[in-house]
Amino acid sequence: MLVGAGLALAPALPSFAAGLVPTPAQTEGPFYPAGIPADIDNDLVQVRGQAAQAMGQVLHLQGRVIDLSGGARNGAMIEIWQCDAQGLYDHPRQPGRDRRDAAFQGYGRMLVDAGGRYSFRTLKPVAYPGRTPHIHLKVATGDGRTLTSQFYLAGDPQNERDGVFRRAIGTPGQRERIEMKLEPASGLEPGALAAAMDIVIA
Repeated sequence: MLVGAGLALAPALPSFAAGLVPTPAQTEGPFYPAGIPADIDNDLVQVRGQAAQAMGQVLHLQGRVIDLSGGARNGAMIEIWQCDAQGLYDHPRQPGRDRRDAAFQGYGRMLVDAGGRYSFRTLKPVAYPGRTPHIHLKVATGDGRTLTSQFYLAGDPQNERDGVFRRAIGTPGQRERIEMKLEPASGLEPGALAAAMDIVIA
């Protein structure tokens, strides 16, 4: 489990002024898990009970779930899901599912801590026919609100050709809410990448 370790390694994020742009809602897509896997922790790269690690480049994704004034939404549950390094989801409607990397969990979830912080160890997303690289996410807050959205790779040339991405950036500031700026995961894991993404709930 990376819940404690990941959050301990996450840098303290600054407070924000009122008037934040909310993270835009986006489609859940056709590949939300048909069944929740047995291993549902926040480390998608290592499936419990398996020695093999998933193919692909590791990405440490972390940030906070906050409201429009920058206050922490503690008690929120966050889920992420994505395709493996070959562009395949763990879903019955996925063509070629039999070729999927069984060492990739594909789905994870966790409760944010008291400061609203979350942390996932997953993979740098890859493209597949019709879509630019992305990670799906869903957040359920303690007051019954739910946000479904997606994160993308900042600067990827395929973003501007992706209809889901284009529809999500119609308001100024929304692009920054969904584009991940990747950096080396210094001090976390050799060869891995890191991204910090706050999720702003309206």
